[in-house]
Amino acid sequence: MRPPIAPMPPRKSQYGIDPSLVRRRVSELPGITSITLKELFPELPDVIVPGPGGLPAVRRAAEATLDAVDMSRIKPGDSVNVLASHHGFTLLGGEPYAEMLKAIKDVIVRRTGCTDIRLRAGVGLRFRETEEYIRRFGLDTHFNGKAIGVAPIDQAIPIETEIGTLYGIKRVYDADWIVHAHNSDVREVHFHRQVDRAVKPFGMSYARIETRSTYHQNMGPRAANFIARAIFDSPFVQGKYAFSCFLTMSPNGIMGVDADRDLYALNERVTFTGCSLYGRVMTLFGEIDECIVALDFPCPVVYVFSAGVIYANFAGANTDLYDLELPLPAYTWYTEAFYGKQGRPLLPEIPPLNPAIKMCVQNYAWTGYPSAFFSEHIPTVIVGKEQAELFDRDAQNALYTSHAKILDTTEEAMAYARKTTGSEKVLVFDGAFGGLNLTEPLAELLLKKAPAVSRRVDEELLPKWLRQRGISSAA
Repeated sequence: MRPPIAPMPPRKSQYGIDPSLVRRRVSELPGITSITLKELFPELPDVIVPGPGGLPAVRRAAEATLDAVDMSRIKPGDSVNVLASHHGFTLLGGEPYAEMLKAIKDVIVRRTGCTDIRLRAGVGLRFRETEEYIRRFGLDTHFNGKAIGVAPIDQAIPIETEIGTLYGIKRVYDADWIVHAHNSDVREVHFHRQVDRAVKPFGMSYARIETRSTYHQNMGPRAANFIARAIFDSPFVQGKYAFSCFLTMSPNGIMGVDADRDLYALNERVTFTGCSLYGRVMTLFGEIDECIVALDFPCPVVYVFSAGVIYANFAGANTDLYDLELPLPAYTWYTEAFYGKQGRPLLPEIPPLNPAIKMCVQNYAWTGYPSAFFSEHIPTVIVGKEQAELFDRDAQNALYTSHAKILDTTEEAMAYARKTTGSEKVLVFDGAFGGLNLTEPLAELLLKKAPAVSRRVDEELLPKWLRQRGISSAA
């Protein structure tokens, strides 16, 4: 048994309990081991983080790729908004994404002489979250006091598109130019289905709540992906768009930085890596027959990480979320509305949540995202009354704890889960860098299944996924 990989440490935030109350991590318990993603899939690319180069490697990668981007539209007297999204700050501690944002600002100054450069960091439902990141990573200082968080309830600006008037956030677009600074991790495949993933923030992080709601609830997954494309393609946005810069992700870490004036060319590269690399982990997770899930990461319930994949995706891993022939996934806000009182979908097209998840132990997770659907449909244990009380005070999770059992300690919760389910397979969602923490029986299963999964992805699934999206295998 290899020792566990260090989990992502707790963070002080208004959305989580005080870090001092996280007294034991699941990875510290007896019986927890680890495997690296390179052991499962040796073909995964080498990464710069984690690695000996650290943050300087991220900066070097950003500077090298940005020096090849055409910035001639930006003049010395202009203003530039660098647009960021909160999810980037949850990747490998957040420092790499923050370093890329700093590098973008520095390179623009050096290459164009423009000094009026601002940071506009968007969020979802946790309206103050990016303000915490701005302070934590010194972005307020680096951007000379011009770094702010923007929320979907901020003042709107109408954007005329080919499908009608949609609404962006006014402060996102209050500069001469915008730079789209994002990342390529797959995140919410259950929502976007790896369609226009690189374009999505224009309908989310940079959009007003009315437009976001159109995406999430009026149209449903897949059908709504054109919302972001319509906004990005609008004359208003195109008249301000300078270029895009992405932190490029693999399940085992950060590959580098990619930048382009052509967002759709960048989107093709993001789509290819999202399918070919993350598709392996997602497909492998679908081979798990049973397990106890342990949540132990500073993010809302659905966004906790294991092997680069979030819990919400594992909840749908009993289906192929990349296959566009699948009409509806097990979980989105849209499909959630079509579950009945009996605890199962009303529509036969909606698959059930992953039956392999026998129980969920929430050792540490944040509020700020509606998660009662998960505790209602997956047996859930919450560690500590303080954490339970935090969720009870969250308007988005008023019923979350009513569906859960509350126990005092991590040891009690895991022992209860093992005894109740009879399973010794445990998968820990704690953001372990480069691998995953789990129990030995589950490690043996994944190591056994991985080679066949890799062949199936290369020979069968990847060609289908790319064909469905009109992407060349040489992207």
